[in-house]
Amino acid sequence: MAAQSPPSRGDASELIVVFKAETAISAERHGIMSRSVNTSPIQSVLDKYNASCRSLFGLSSERLQRQQAGIVSIATAEPVDQPRIEVPDLSRFHRVYAPEERLEQLAKKLLANDHVEAAYVKPPVTAPLAFTARISSAVPAPALTPNFIDRQGYLDNGWRFTHEDLLANQGGITAGTSSSKQDDIDHGTAVLGVISGDDNNFGVTGITPDAVISASSWSSVSSAAAIKAAADKLRPGDVILLEGHRPGPNSPNPPPFVGSQLGFIAIEWWPDDFAAVQYAVAKGIVVVAAAGNGFEDLDSSIYNTPMPGFPTSWRNPFNPRNTSSGAIIVGAGQCPPGTHGRATLPDRSRCDFSNWGSRVDVQGWGVEVTTTGYGYLQSGLSQDVWYTDTFNGTSSASPIVTGALISVQGVLKARGRRVLTSPEARTLLRSCGSAQQDEPSRPARQRIGNRPDLRALIPAA
Repeated sequence: MAAQSPPSRGDASELIVVFKAETAISAERHGIMSRSVNTSPIQSVLDKYNASCRSLFGLSSERLQRQQAGIVSIATAEPVDQPRIEVPDLSRFHRVYAPEERLEQLAKKLLANDHVEAAYVKPPVTAPLAFTARISSAVPAPALTPNFIDRQGYLDNGWRFTHEDLLANQGGITAGTSSSKQDDIDHGTAVLGVISGDDNNFGVTGITPDAVISASSWSSVSSAAAIKAAADKLRPGDVILLEGHRPGPNSPNPPPFVGSQLGFIAIEWWPDDFAAVQYAVAKGIVVVAAAGNGFEDLDSSIYNTPMPGFPTSWRNPFNPRNTSSGAIIVGAGQCPPGTHGRATLPDRSRCDFSNWGSRVDVQGWGVEVTTTGYGYLQSGLSQDVWYTDTFNGTSSASPIVTGALISVQGVLKARGRRVLTSPEARTLLRSCGSAQQDEPSRPARQRIGNRPDLRALIPAA
C-alpha cells in the first residue's frame, strides 16, 4: 500500500514528531534511517497507518545542522548587549502525513517508541480576524478611487499582489502558494495595505510604502516551515510578521459556533513554531506575532500544562520566567473615540476579543482600520479596487506594529547605525509609547501594552 502523500491544503491538522537527539534519525525518501539505532519499529508503525514521514523543514538533517552551526558562529562573533536566543536543532523535527482521522492514534503509537521525544497533533492555523465585512462586488467602483488617507488614523495565507494600491515594492510570494479562499485573500491583502500600500494620490498609504514586502504562505506548508522559509530569505534587521493563531487548550471542542475563535492563542505555544521563531530571531530577524483573538488570559495556569505528546523539555513560552522565543507579541486595542463615526470605547483600551497577559508586548489598532481588500469601503467588479475601513482583530494590530518597527529600522540604517534585534525591539516597545488605558470591564492590568509612538521610538532606538 502506498504511503500517504503530503497534502496541498493548509487547513489540515499536523502531526509533528521530534526524535531524540542521540538517535540521529532522519527521514529519507525510502523511510526512516539512522546509523545509531534500529528504526524498523518506527517504520513498521508508519507502514501500518499508511503514513509517511518527512523533514518538517524540507532539508536534510546535515544541511539543517550546517545552518544551525553557521548562525551560532556568526552570533557569537557579534557583540550584542541583549541575551542571545538559543539556536534550535531543527533537524529533529519531522511531519508525519496520514489520514487526518488517524493522526491522534498514530501519535500515541509513535510516542510509545523510546527513540521518539515528542509526537503531537497541531490544529490548523487561521487568520486572527475578529469579524469580516464585505459587501456585494456588484456595486460599481468609481472611475477613480478616492484618497482614503484621512481614514487612516494609525499612520498571512493569501494575498492579491495585483491590487491597484499594491503595485510598488511588492516581492510576491517567496514560499508556499497563495490560498484560493476569498477570506484568506482579503485578509492578506489588507495586511499588505497597512504596511506597504503605495504612496500615491488615491486609496491608502502604508506605514512604510518604500519597504519591499514579500509573503511566505502556510496554506500549502506547515506554519513552522513557512516561518523558516521566510527567515532564510531575509537579512538581519528585516522583519517577519506572523498573521496566525490556533485553538489552544481552552478552546471549546466542538466550537460553540462556526468561525468561533474562543481560546485561540499565539502560535509560539507549539514547540515546532517556537523553534522556527527562535531560528529566525537568532538570525537577527525581528519577529512580530499576533497574540490571538481568543478572549484569553495568557497568564492562566492552563498554559503551563503541555499538550499530550509535547517534548518533556517544553516550558510555557507565555511565562516570562521561561525561555523566550524572542518574538514581539501584539494585542489589539481600541482606536480613538469617534473614528469613522462608530468608535465609542476608550482609546488604547483592550478590545474584548484580544488575548492579554504579561507575554503581550505591545498593542495596535484592533478595530476600524482602513486598508486594501474586502470591499466594505469600496467594492467593484474587480477585487483590485476593493478597500475596507473595518479591518480588525490582532490581524490589524500586528501589521501596524510591524510598520512602526520597519520605520525604526529604516531610520537606523539611514543613519549608519546597527539595526535592532528582536529582543532589543521588544524592550524598546515596552519602554515607550502611548500607555494602555482602562475600560470599565477591561482594566489596563489586563496587559496588551503600549501603542507604538514613532516620535518616541526613533529617538530611543
